[in-house]
Amino acid sequence: MEKVLILMRKTTPFFGMSEHFAEKMNRLAAQHQPFLFVLDFKLKAPLVLELSEATAQGILFDVDGQRNFRPAAFPKKAVQFRKHPVSYDTYREGFDNVMRHIRHGNSFLTNLTFPTPVETNLSSEEIFHRSTAPYKLLVPGKCVVFSPEIFVKITDGKIASYPMKGTIDAAIPNAADQILNDRKETAEHNTIVDLIRNDLSMVAKNVHVSRFRYIDEVQTHEKTLLQVSSEISGDLPSGYHFNIGSIMAALLPAGSISGAPKQKTVEIISESEIDKRGYYTGVFGLFDGHNLDSAVMIRYIAQENGRMVFRSGGGITVFSEPEKEYQEMIDKVYVPIH
Repeated sequence: MEKVLILMRKTTPFFGMSEHFAEKMNRLAAQHQPFLFVLDFKLKAPLVLELSEATAQGILFDVDGQRNFRPAAFPKKAVQFRKHPVSYDTYREGFDNVMRHIRHGNSFLTNLTFPTPVETNLSSEEIFHRSTAPYKLLVPGKCVVFSPEIFVKITDGKIASYPMKGTIDAAIPNAADQILNDRKETAEHNTIVDLIRNDLSMVAKNVHVSRFRYIDEVQTHEKTLLQVSSEISGDLPSGYHFNIGSIMAALLPAGSISGAPKQKTVEIISESEIDKRGYYTGVFGLFDGHNLDSAVMIRYIAQENGRMVFRSGGGITVFSEPEKEYQEMIDKVYVPIH
């Protein structure tokens, strides 16, 4: 059942670095105080906000039905959405650098992403309210997120993660069979599942793969996509409420949008991408006083110098073909409005 979390506004500044984000999350969770968190990829500017603080700053969120706003109605209109991706040569330069590292054994999988400026007749507010994603975030003047990918859920002492790896156009003949039997996609997914299982084992016991490579449909303004996910779960120790922030810090960055081994692939990402990710591929979520739910900030549009810039990419393995990876990056530039 949907929960609407509307709180009185009060003026409070964003959380800064005077208190480490994990410490603040630990403290609020120990008090069973609900809060929103928005953690950027490199944790340079993390936000941890009590719900009234988020409302005061005009931040809107929908975390799988838990939200701090009432839906706004916008006139129905045909969606105009023009993409201006980086050139293939620019993409290829980053791709080739990643492949050099893979061939030298520095990485098994590296997530490579690029910015795509877009022109659209939709405002960030319209995209936020009209998109059908389960996890949505609007930070005024900064970004709008409409993510299909769960990061972790913590429910009654159980923790679960849901990495999403593998995307295909549902209109392709035998699309589900193709994506499930594709050698590159299988290797990529297996690597991430193993990485997430190891990550969860740092904070939980009895970690296991609950569901392996299941398919979800995603409707976009252009087409229907099939996306492949898995579920990995485990049991947290007693007293985990006192360590919610520490648990999240141990798991970041998300494996599905970094790679394996994680520390080295983050270095390769910095070498290979043409700009900094910022909040893109970070994590946002909600602690409701008892349980936590969160999403990876993919399907992300930044507002930069008066224009909208979409961010997208994909995982690169030894089996990757640059033309296909470039096209996948472009195909992921969409809004889930139909």
